[in-house]
Amino acid sequence: MAANQLDHLAQLLEATLDARHHRKGKQPALHSSNGHRRADFLHLFAAEGALKEEAKKPQYSLSLLNIVATDARPTNIRLAAALAFKNFIRHNYVDEEGNYKLPLDEVTTIKQELVGLMISSPPTIQTQLGEAISLIADSDFWERWDTLISDLVSRLSPTDSKITNGVLEVAHSIFVRWRPLFSSNALNIEVLHVVNTFGDPFIQMLSIADQQIEANKTNEKALKGWLETMSLLMRILFDLSCQDLPPVIETNLQPITAMLRKYLSYTNPLFDDEEDEVTPVEVLKSDICDALHLYVTKYDDDFGAYVQEFTNNVWNVLSSIGPQKRYDVLVSKALNFLTAVASYHSHAQIFNNEQVLSTIVEKVILPNVTLRESDIELFEDEPIEFIRRDLEGSDTDSRRKAATDFLRKLLDDFEGLVTQVVYKYINHYLETGKTDWKAKDTAVYLFLAIAAKGAVTAAQGVKTVNSYVNIIEFFQQHIAADLVATGGEPIPKVDAIKFLYNFRSQLSKEQWGGAINPLIQNLASPNYVVYTYAATTLERVLFLTDDQGQHILSRADIQPYAKDLLQHLFALVEKDTSAAKLQENEFLMRCIMRVLIVIKDGVLECGIDSILDHLINITNVIKENPSNPRFYYFHFEAIGAIVRYCSNAPQVNLLSRLWAPFTFILNEDVTEFVPFVFQIFTQLLDLNKSGPIPGDFKALIDVVLAPGFWETRGNIPPLAKFIAAIIPKATEEIVKENKLEAILAIFQSLLNGKKTDQNAFDILEAIICSFPSSVLEPYFGTILTLIFTKLQKSPSDSYKTRVASFYHLVSARSGEAGLGADYFIKHAEAIQSGVFTPFYLQVIIPTTREFARPSDRKLAVISYSKTLVDSKAFAERYMKGWGFTCNALLELLKNPPKVSAGAGDEILNEADVDDIGFGIGFTPLSTCKRPPRDDFPEITDVQQWVGEFLKASDQAHNGLVTKYASERLTDEAKAVLAPYLT
Repeated sequence: MAANQLDHLAQLLEATLDARHHRKGKQPALHSSNGHRRADFLHLFAAEGALKEEAKKPQYSLSLLNIVATDARPTNIRLAAALAFKNFIRHNYVDEEGNYKLPLDEVTTIKQELVGLMISSPPTIQTQLGEAISLIADSDFWERWDTLISDLVSRLSPTDSKITNGVLEVAHSIFVRWRPLFSSNALNIEVLHVVNTFGDPFIQMLSIADQQIEANKTNEKALKGWLETMSLLMRILFDLSCQDLPPVIETNLQPITAMLRKYLSYTNPLFDDEEDEVTPVEVLKSDICDALHLYVTKYDDDFGAYVQEFTNNVWNVLSSIGPQKRYDVLVSKALNFLTAVASYHSHAQIFNNEQVLSTIVEKVILPNVTLRESDIELFEDEPIEFIRRDLEGSDTDSRRKAATDFLRKLLDDFEGLVTQVVYKYINHYLETGKTDWKAKDTAVYLFLAIAAKGAVTAAQGVKTVNSYVNIIEFFQQHIAADLVATGGEPIPKVDAIKFLYNFRSQLSKEQWGGAINPLIQNLASPNYVVYTYAATTLERVLFLTDDQGQHILSRADIQPYAKDLLQHLFALVEKDTSAAKLQENEFLMRCIMRVLIVIKDGVLECGIDSILDHLINITNVIKENPSNPRFYYFHFEAIGAIVRYCSNAPQVNLLSRLWAPFTFILNEDVTEFVPFVFQIFTQLLDLNKSGPIPGDFKALIDVVLAPGFWETRGNIPPLAKFIAAIIPKATEEIVKENKLEAILAIFQSLLNGKKTDQNAFDILEAIICSFPSSVLEPYFGTILTLIFTKLQKSPSDSYKTRVASFYHLVSARSGEAGLGADYFIKHAEAIQSGVFTPFYLQVIIPTTREFARPSDRKLAVISYSKTLVDSKAFAERYMKGWGFTCNALLELLKNPPKVSAGAGDEILNEADVDDIGFGIGFTPLSTCKRPPRDDFPEITDVQQWVGEFLKASDQAHNGLVTKYASERLTDEAKAVLAPYLT
């Protein structure tokens, strides 16, 4: 690309850097927006549109790398180019089948230039290019990029830590992908390829880094670089060992363990003055502890002899460091290692001694569970961060959590002894705590640590309790007073609420009846942590169910408080009206959501218009800068709850209330919110029983048929369900305005994708249910061709299930709809003579046998029944097939499917916001979950219906069904069928 073209591309990148305007291209407008707002967005949309056009030009990716490589350009533009390159690679490097979407010469050039460019770039750009390398490696490494490892090895420098660290960062970004994977032949071959090339240089670099650290012990800048090298080598040691112990590691295990011991005890006065900032020494020791954790859990046969010595080494680390924040991660990692040691009964015996346990509590547990000044500062200055770290079940690496995990692991093996030892300290701190609230906090925390056994879940809290403690007695004697106290220090009150939060499963309904009022009263506390803990505890209790699946606190229990409770929670959320602060506290919004789910249409008694005002106001504020995925997920679940339970209430017109804020989101393509909007719109459509499409929704048909929204992967599931919901209500408009072809084009596009074929069938089934055969006739053959073509390409089980369900839907719609088995057969045989027989015998019958959902099995029963009666092809041409079909029907009727009516489960389980994948792609709203489609709701008892249908049909056809049965079934099958015909 010429210099002037590169300059133009750089200018476009610069124009997109303004984060306030990061919105994609416009969709067809649903209403006009504020004029000056459109003007504000105009330059951005023009730049992004032009950038999209540039991306279509040849060698666009290489042009971006050219900009990144030009030192003379401003760093922010080079960074923007690196980010654009990474995103371009993510979407344009390979297709779903792994085939290159770029020309081969461009792919080759990228691989030749990228590693060297990444290594020589500044750190921020290195990060983006490193992620791009990982994306390419996902598809190409190692078979299509078998030179990568040798290329990396050739770039390792024994004298320049910056270059070496760049190489090791790339290597680690590729190898780290192995950690969560299950073993397989392909994975083992890949690891072996790496070890064969990288193994010996890795061992050599350990020695080089060790020498350079010693040589530069007084040169702080150089020392930091080489300590970082050693850290990266420790991470790669973990990577190389995460699947199996490589021979090169096994051979060198003794010198490697000697080096690990050396750096566990390493100190350097250059870093002694640092208080809070983590230094390279702590990072290195933390990485060593991670590797030790892996080895003690995975390679005990090889590593077991070293465990005792390393336990002493790690103990010395923990005993020698103070409460400064710089050590927090190291303490956590070190305690995780000791927890792993305690997990093995043979190793755990070193702790089976009262004196040893007392020393552990004094030297390790107490220093790391006692509140520090930095904890109190966090409580006061960053309360939301304090809550996220402190909540039981949080995955944050904290001293308290790690110390608790270690203590509980010791409790597994030595429950009585550990309880006895720890209780001495609990009693001591309870006595001291009468005049010192910090000591009381320590006592309560120690009790929380030893009272719980096993996993403490986010859903249920503590499920199993230490048999040596009494939860209720401890609460009554030491905790209850703090729960109802007024004034004083807030942390004891937080401890009291947290006690209820942790042990919520241990309290009976009657005990919760006494605790709920004080809990709600604490929502009125002026302290951020107190009212947030009260809200999250209330939410978890409202979610809690007993062993029979019944809620501990029911709608009747919470309804009297609901109106005031909701208004107060909204006031807390909206205390600060800036977008960032308003959505900061997801725990408050989760509580709002839970109350609305529990009270259902009881919200109509709580001032629903006011509640909608709050929710719409919050939507309008946070749409400007969605920054907390947990908060806005719970927010849309709250709106979904109102739609679910109040959609048809005469007191409120939900569509008119939600239309303006939601269509603004669509107009401005607020990417984070679009999937939620379409889910709620779909729910509104599904619950609108009046029949025709509401007028406002007609404007959305063109929007969802345009390509814009479909370009974002997370939009596809809700868009497909929205189209499926709108089709039956807009059949006349779709036919009249010739939009069926556009809908079928979307179906075809989705069917071709590996991850979207299920969404394709959502649309197709809605089409089959909504249009008669006369409308479908021109398209049905093409639909079958597309489906059959994909069936020939090693289809997934889920794909075959949807194909079988689709067949049964067509087969069952004989009669007035003009479809049926013969309609399907006619179009299938027109594609290729004889194709239906293997399709039916190899796909439909065996797949139907595996149907799990009652709605699918019910549909199959109806389909098979109508085939026996209505299909001329099965009667005359596929005579054996008639018998196979009858046998398949009788097999299904052994366990007749029962489809529950209504919305389904009353207990709504929202998405796991702590899951690593939360917020990536599509997140379904549980309040908008569509029940399984029942195309024949009038049939409630399928066995009774089959009998009535077959008898009536047999009589209408002068005993033809009985005749076929006598000719085509075995005696055993005849006996089973007989009750349905007599």
